[in-house]
Amino acid sequence: MQYRNLPYVKKPVSRILFGTTMAPFSTGGDGNALLDSMYDLGINTFDAARNYGLAELSLGNWIEAKGHRENIVILSKCGHPSLFGRKRVNEAEMRKDLKKSLSYLRTDYIDIYMLHRDDLAVDPGEIVEIFNAMHAERKIGAFGGSNWTHERIEAANEYAYKHSLIPFSISSPNFGLAEQVEDPWGGGCVTISGPANESAREWYRGNQMPVVAYSSLGRGFFSGRLKSGDEKHADQILDSAAMRGYGYPVNFERLRRCEALAKKKGATVAQIALAWLFGQNMNTFAIVSTSGTDRMKENIKALDIELKEDEIKYLDLKGRMEL
Repeated sequence: MQYRNLPYVKKPVSRILFGTTMAPFSTGGDGNALLDSMYDLGINTFDAARNYGLAELSLGNWIEAKGHRENIVILSKCGHPSLFGRKRVNEAEMRKDLKKSLSYLRTDYIDIYMLHRDDLAVDPGEIVEIFNAMHAERKIGAFGGSNWTHERIEAANEYAYKHSLIPFSISSPNFGLAEQVEDPWGGGCVTISGPANESAREWYRGNQMPVVAYSSLGRGFFSGRLKSGDEKHADQILDSAAMRGYGYPVNFERLRRCEALAKKKGATVAQIALAWLFGQNMNTFAIVSTSGTDRMKENIKALDIELKEDEIKYLDLKGRMEL
């Protein structure tokens, strides 16, 4: 496992985070054995959110039972819209979420705290002030935005610098080899994948702000379960959100190329897709969810695969190669 130090986070952060938006965590079930195996593989950073069902409760039960709190990094998120679409990016809702998250996670602080969505009607400076107050109370460490555009993050940080406050220091957009053609869930998902978002990636390359990529394998598109020849019945393999976001010809071509390069290198499709993500000259981390310890062990090996520039371009449909 590789680790990196992040501003305002006291412990090194594993470059692969384990994502808890899956069973048994979402229903509050006992996931201790799976969490044990992820921890034993060197993953010390766990992704959660207030709207991942009861995932925080399952994660918190494990943390308390194992006494791991000072050895792990918790990332959680607040302010997701309600089931009826009501926006919740305000101090009252953020603090309500934080209080419940701290209780469920069996902790008095969260290492990395993020807003799960943005609300363009709210001044970003107001959000900076709220997060700074939470940080001053020692309830959160680093903070940032999930599904925030880089322009909004830049505006928030301009306010922070002008007022001598702590800025956003981390971002969690969708990012991966799979181009997110449509919003999988609706309600303001932000992606930096695909040709239309090159300027966003250049911004992240320029300032090296940590990018915690969600759906890093396209919600299973590059997991290895789906084959490039499965296009006509892909909906029998992937869920509706994955199909809505990624089930398009451009991604099946990326998958075909990924399969070819994986065969050449003796690697898995997932390893090649993750190696592509880690090879973007950005400060990238990947959230990965899996119920298989062996599969995660394979995914971690992607950190040791270095793709050449022409291979990276080939995978992203920017060039051709003889394989």
